[in-house]
Amino acid sequence: MSEREFDIVLMGATGFTGRLVAEHLLRRHGVGGELNWALAGRSREKLEKIRIELGETAAGLPLVIADSHDRESLDAMVQRTRVVCTTVGPYALHGSELVAACAENGTDYCDLSGEVPWMRRMLDSHADSAAKSGARIVHCCGFDSIPSDMGVWFLQREAAERLGKPLSRVRMRVKAAKGGLSGGTYASMLNIVEEARRDKEVARVLKNPYALCPPEAREGERQPYVSGANFDSAFNVWTAPFIMAAINTRVVLKANALSGHSYGRDFRYDEAVMTGRGFSGRMKATSVSLGMGAFALGAALGPTRSLLKKMVLPKPGEGPSAEQREAGFFKIVIDGRNAGDDQSLRVSVSGDRDPGYGSTSKMLGETALALARDLPADACPGGIWTPSTALGERLLERLTQHAGLEFKVVDSAS
Repeated sequence: MSEREFDIVLMGATGFTGRLVAEHLLRRHGVGGELNWALAGRSREKLEKIRIELGETAAGLPLVIADSHDRESLDAMVQRTRVVCTTVGPYALHGSELVAACAENGTDYCDLSGEVPWMRRMLDSHADSAAKSGARIVHCCGFDSIPSDMGVWFLQREAAERLGKPLSRVRMRVKAAKGGLSGGTYASMLNIVEEARRDKEVARVLKNPYALCPPEAREGERQPYVSGANFDSAFNVWTAPFIMAAINTRVVLKANALSGHSYGRDFRYDEAVMTGRGFSGRMKATSVSLGMGAFALGAALGPTRSLLKKMVLPKPGEGPSAEQREAGFFKIVIDGRNAGDDQSLRVSVSGDRDPGYGSTSKMLGETALALARDLPADACPGGIWTPSTALGERLLERLTQHAGLEFKVVDSAS
């Protein structure tokens, strides 16, 4: 693909998160330098407005006109670039034709999707064409699910070096975070609920923890799931359900399958939020669990779902101020151990901006850069991958150097 005009085309730059990705690429590489990149969208007027708002340094940034629902315009766009980076969601509504175009034209692709049923459809529909064309399709390149996917990959890499074998029982716990999920994430969640009510097959896919694995690996070890207030003996704290667990766990299990079950065929994984110790920790876990249940019930019922969309949840295209994004952060801890022995390892993953916007936009931008600059054709074949299985060490370096993430071993025993 070296003869293509652009290294990266950013689709969705007129949206809130898309603009943050554009700002990150502009800070890192400017315009007219070694990185050739462009903004894409269906409205030239909106693209020109965003280019002006990005400042004088963006004046020469190329614009590409393409519509998410116009296949001819998408084919023309993807044929001009090595990588398409898209923030246009919900992806089930606006992303399918773009994935198809990239898969058929050999163009690498990354997004922020956390929509399990849609990603399953993309896998079933386009894995073969991506493998044939050489396109590397990488979903879930933001807070869902890079900290989980790359965090478990980092844990298992360290386990191989320190302990000589993978760890079969792994728990991810959110220790602290400031800043909420994006409006686009909530819109995607509500769209998934609506799909599941209309289509029993979607509901079936949502229940399978191996739903995103290749067809031959869609069954396996029974997986744990944190569904209420639970005391976690590994961390000695109370925990509550984590809203992103239904996405992240499936991505981690997919990574295990794609890596030839390098984490083990008996690998078991779950995620939760730490709420503290003692009575106060238990009460907080109960409160969070009840809140999650109320949200799920509200999303499932038509009238309350409409109310959530209109009055309660942040809307796609909206987001916090720069000051709020910079004040945000997250820290997760991942514990791994093996049944029957005393070997264990614990790592942490932290980010220096709010999870839903500031940190997510940097993660996505660096994933696109890694695909464009660090991943030759012979390093990873075409297919539909997770961030860790496509990019591994290359992405780890970019995330730690340029995206404000830190991966470190915090506790180990052998």
